[in-house]
Amino acid sequence: MTALLGMVIALQVQSASAPRSAPVASRQAPASVGAVRAATAPVLDGRDDDPVWQAAPLVDEFVQSQPTEGAAPTFRTTARLAYDEHNFYVFVRAFDPRPDSIVRLLARRDDDTPSDRLTVFLDSYHDRRTGYGFAVNPAGVKADYAIYNDGNMDQAWDAIWDVAIRVDSLGWTAEYRIPLSQLRYSSQPSASFGLLVRRTIQRYTQTVSWPAYRPSSSGFVSQFGDVTGLDGLGSPGRAEVTPYVLTRNVQGPAAGNYARNQDVTIGGDLRYRLASNLLANATVNPDFGQVEADPSVLNLGAFETFFDERRPFFVEGKGLFTFSVNCVVVVDCRTGEGLFYSRRIGRSPQLAGTYGDESSATASRILGAAKVTGRLPNGFSLGVLDAVTDRVEGPGGLTTLEPTTNYGVMRGNQDYNGGAGSVGFIVTGVNRALDPSSEAWLHRSAYTGGLDARHRFGGGRFEISGLLSFSRVAGNAAAIALTQQTPVHLYQRPDGPLTFDPTRTSLSGTAQEVRLAKVGGNFQFETAYQRRSPGFEINDVGFLRQADQQEFTNWAAFAFRRPNRVFQQLRWNLNNWEHWSLAGLPTDRAANTNVHVQFNNRWWLHTGITVGNIGSTYCDRCARGGPAIRQDRYVSNWAGVQGDDRKVLVPSVFSSYMRGDQGRSETWSVSPSMELKVSTRFTTSFRPSYERNRNDVQYFGTFEDADGAPHFAFARLDQRTLSFTWRVGYTFTPSASLQIYASPFISKGTYRDVREVADARAAAYTARYQPYADEAVAANPGGFNVQQFRSNAVFRWEYRPGSTLFLVWSQGREGSSNVEGAESFRRDFADLFGRRANNTFLVKLSYWLAR
Repeated sequence: MTALLGMVIALQVQSASAPRSAPVASRQAPASVGAVRAATAPVLDGRDDDPVWQAAPLVDEFVQSQPTEGAAPTFRTTARLAYDEHNFYVFVRAFDPRPDSIVRLLARRDDDTPSDRLTVFLDSYHDRRTGYGFAVNPAGVKADYAIYNDGNMDQAWDAIWDVAIRVDSLGWTAEYRIPLSQLRYSSQPSASFGLLVRRTIQRYTQTVSWPAYRPSSSGFVSQFGDVTGLDGLGSPGRAEVTPYVLTRNVQGPAAGNYARNQDVTIGGDLRYRLASNLLANATVNPDFGQVEADPSVLNLGAFETFFDERRPFFVEGKGLFTFSVNCVVVVDCRTGEGLFYSRRIGRSPQLAGTYGDESSATASRILGAAKVTGRLPNGFSLGVLDAVTDRVEGPGGLTTLEPTTNYGVMRGNQDYNGGAGSVGFIVTGVNRALDPSSEAWLHRSAYTGGLDARHRFGGGRFEISGLLSFSRVAGNAAAIALTQQTPVHLYQRPDGPLTFDPTRTSLSGTAQEVRLAKVGGNFQFETAYQRRSPGFEINDVGFLRQADQQEFTNWAAFAFRRPNRVFQQLRWNLNNWEHWSLAGLPTDRAANTNVHVQFNNRWWLHTGITVGNIGSTYCDRCARGGPAIRQDRYVSNWAGVQGDDRKVLVPSVFSSYMRGDQGRSETWSVSPSMELKVSTRFTTSFRPSYERNRNDVQYFGTFEDADGAPHFAFARLDQRTLSFTWRVGYTFTPSASLQIYASPFISKGTYRDVREVADARAAAYTARYQPYADEAVAANPGGFNVQQFRSNAVFRWEYRPGSTLFLVWSQGREGSSNVEGAESFRRDFADLFGRRANNTFLVKLSYWLAR
């Protein structure tokens, strides 16, 4: 790591004198405004009577971006800019003839409430690609975020800054003080920042900005104006330290009994500025007990469930480390597939349950993690991350459930032509300290790498991009054999072209993607091709559902952004996708259309329909290592309605219906919700969800007969799932809040009519399966009843800037059986809440220090 940091600093020195990328020639010259140097810092009180505000130029040419792009604002907005060697100051006046109608809701910091809002965006690198946002509403609730890739928002970024709010007879004001220590910029005698000031008028669903931001054009940061005349900016402070002390009381089952455990943890976070635009972050013995638990999911499919990252250290700056391998518009990047998936760090022990452990740790402890992030003056972005997790022992300490592991990631990206194009790379590595109890299960090492590039042309309206990536995992032959047989690869398929080799000690693969898109204007499109070889394996520190796959996807969209008598805005999407194995076996062919409309009463309507398995397609993953099975066409449709979020009561409902297997399988679901703004500081929401699933060909298992021959069995599943999600938020002040989350979950089902694969590729549905002859399995296939409850209550108080007190109570209850049972859902929930709970009580106190 020391050598790596040395290289990073060397890059910084070499590029300090490098020229900036020239702006995109085809773009119109950005608007410009000057900032005055403050001889005396303004008093932060929301008034503009300080001498510096009288001297600062007035910015007042604000333009609508929503609902009518390019139109004049309903109300006037003005801004003034100033700076000194330590801070950047902004004063914004939002005129409003009816101050009593200004919407001002109290909420926890960073919550996006339906309020009026003022936001100052700064591109301090002045690279037209990255920046920071500082938002506040009339109740004084702050939000901040980092911006990457010319428009993606990282809301986990938290800075130390201040703002004063004042509501008066003219409207309301916001007076900002943003320390230069929170920004990253190049050390130059005279600097320029990118700037956009945005105002939201909630009761009109109107957004205005200076300079004009046009949603129909590509990019966001690239549309910023310029702040010039920033002479003699001071050198920001170099170090910030946030030590914390935490005490935790855990109550729950342990070794068949109910036990209590109390511990105290000391740790901390360090931010050290290596240069004005290069920052090192480190965390020692981190704890994320204040983070909300993942939602309950019963996964009966072949592929792993993707969960979003919620831990602040890993969420902050995640955009810089992103290297997606399936981020096309057709899937809206929802699969999460990529070379770096930070949830692998501190994951649940992979061998939990292997050695008879009944109550192993739910996560691997992170001993420490560090990262270096920054953007050099020549447009080169760099991110380096390293983390070490501790060994998780099995019963008696004689076995290993998760070995001591080191994770490393390095990501770089070079912009050119003022951000119109870029070339990047990524390298990841995982190394484990295996022992005899773990080497037959886990990879000893795993490495991945990739190159990506993009280029915009045609005035920034078109974009072409592509990537190349590789992977290599190595370890014991038994561990590599397991990898070959996972649903990601399935080398053992009897009708497949791949050869399963139990003697291999490594596995390698590659992936490629090329994409052409129109990213600007009211009509947009994208066409993309992706390929992943059979041996492509990135799941040690990345996320991948399926290798041995080719995809060809197409998307087109028509956006109607100008309001008329019926709607405020409308978007119509058309999608098509086709999948094959690398041997050419068609696995999916589908078409979709969906429409999203916001009416003039601010209600939303969403609806869409998909027709899939068009023509002859085959599922090569359904039998989990068995032959590819012919699929029948399915039709899936969905619809949803959302109420006006300006109202006290905001209802919504979403429903879906899918029918396939020639009418033998169907799934329908409904999920209504209700959000209630009890007062400006108290909100609550309630969302029940019900799903009924009848799957005629649910995978049931692979069984061997007396001769060792495999039989791939399927059954008809009748499943019902009911869950509730309840949230309560109470904000005492903009810096103190209480949030409560509770979610009970029941999913139960019964299997029947067990069959095995007969003629997997037969055109006739009934010829593909035959009754399974083993009565021991088929006579009583059973079912399941899974019960879970997850909740937490979090009190958060930022008692001084950057210093926080957390009081947390988390509770979990769970149980399961291998029969559905005859009880009603009401009885199931009573049974769930009758189970003994796992309770965790946590107090975490942090204190921010800087110099």
